[in-house]
Amino acid sequence: MFTLSDIPIFLMSLFIILPIISIIHQVGHVFFVWLFGGRLRFSIGAGKRLFGLGPFEIRRIYFWHSFFQYEELKRDTTFSHIVIFLGGSLFNLLSIFIVNGLINLGIFSPHIFFYNFVYFSLYFVFFALFPARYSEDHPSDTMAIYDLLKYGKKVDPLD
Repeated sequence: MFTLSDIPIFLMSLFIILPIISIIHQVGHVFFVWLFGGRLRFSIGAGKRLFGLGPFEIRRIYFWHSFFQYEELKRDTTFSHIVIFLGGSLFNLLSIFIVNGLINLGIFSPHIFFYNFVYFSLYFVFFALFPARYSEDHPSDTMAIYDLLKYGKKVDPLD
């Protein structure tokens, strides 16, 4: 049962854990764009832009949403695009294994923070791999792969 004593954990999950997981997810995409020699831009959050540094920006509602765009891959193949779209989920899954491994090694102690980290990481992976269009411009990662395979659509160019 959810009680008032659970509110700090809820707020920690919403304002700290979800943004960390979102950043890990985006870093997965960024890594593979970099590996294949592309240019990119990614945002954490929704709404008005608060802060930007190079291709990275944080928006006002930083815990809500994240997205990335890329172009000009030096290794421009269907396989490279698929790997880029799966990169976020791969990094989320890798972070789950790292956190659980550090707990098993006794470096981290079991704590609700890590439980929520794993739980919300799996949540992120599920919705990234669930083929859906979250908005006209933001398909899930597997929907982007579907579009790539069916229509040959790669990505929208950077603005």
